[in-house]
Amino acid sequence: QVQLVESGGGLVQPGGSLRLSCAASGSIFSIDTMGWYRQAPGNQRELVASITFTSVGATHYADSVKGRFTISRDNAKNTVDLQMTNLKPEDTNIYYCNAAIQKTYVDFFNVYWGQGTQVTVSS
Repeated sequence: QVQLVESGGGLVQPGGSLRLSCAASGSIFSIDTMGWYRQAPGNQRELVASITFTSVGATHYADSVKGRFTISRDNAKNTVDLQMTNLKPEDTNIYYCNAAIQKTYVDFFNVYWGQGTQVTVSS
């Protein structure tokens, strides 16, 4: 089975920065996309940023984080990082790693989720 392990969450002051990391492990033949979502308690999950693991490496960012967050990948390590700068109180959320992974050559790409890591932006 595939497992996603997140790290890097914590408490930071407004204007500060954090770097979230997510490592995928287990039965992995190919990764199509990895990304980060966030979901506050009682709220709907929303996409923060994503990146493809193809040669194109296409990225997508939520409008609220454009220019502040940067997502990057390491294909060899099956990891994705989210560099968050100029953090705002409204960025406070639980952040979840997401991955679309093909376990074998004959499999479809299935979606996997991490357990979530807390990011708190407060003075």
